[in-house]
Amino acid sequence: MRDGYVATWQGREYDAVPDGDNVRIYREEPADGFEEVRPGRYVRVLSPNEYEELVYVRTTCSWRGAPFIVLAETDSWLRVEYAGGRAPIARQLGLEEFDFGVYQGWAPVHEVSELHEQRI
Repeated sequence: MRDGYVATWQGREYDAVPDGDNVRIYREEPADGFEEVRPGRYVRVLSPNEYEELVYVRTTCSWRGAPFIVLAETDSWLRVEYAGGRAPIARQLGLEEFDFGVYQGWAPVHEVSELHEQRI
């Protein structure tokens, strides 16, 4: 499940982080032009004229009839954040108030429907 920036460089998508006008792209294996920042994590900084596209990718789903953003996946569970904007419904769903007005919980994958990525 993806929730973050993605840059396309040389026809391939990379996890990315905007850095002013530049973009940092990441990969798990060594490659020419990439610098190791920690074991299994390599970065390359691209200027705006080097990458083809920079988009935000968000995975969304429906759980128990309500809209959610998928934040993470582990085993057969998804960490989800309620996107319906109605606190009483979030509480009815048994979600934890992670921050003011932000409700999250764990949803079994087999109960989730309409799982898809959105490119913003």
